[in-house]
Amino acid sequence: MTLSGYIYHCAANESFDSVAQYVYGDEKYSADIMNANPEYCGIAVFDGGEELQLPVLDIQKISRESAMANTVAPWKT
Repeated sequence: MTLSGYIYHCAANESFDSVAQYVYGDEKYSADIMNANPEYCGIAVFDGGEELQLPVLDIQKISRESAMANTVAPWKT
């Protein structure tokens, strides 16, 4: 995993999910942040002041309309 060199300073009551949503635009990247910061994996909600290393992620932006157009309902396959 490559780290971006950026550090995110957590505020009180933030979580890996909320940081992933804020930084990367989607909560699904919380596992990537956790992998880059194993020392904080036991914390569900941050007290504030924690410094998280942010990993470099290859995030592809897909519009919702485009994603829906490429999706076939299971009963149509």
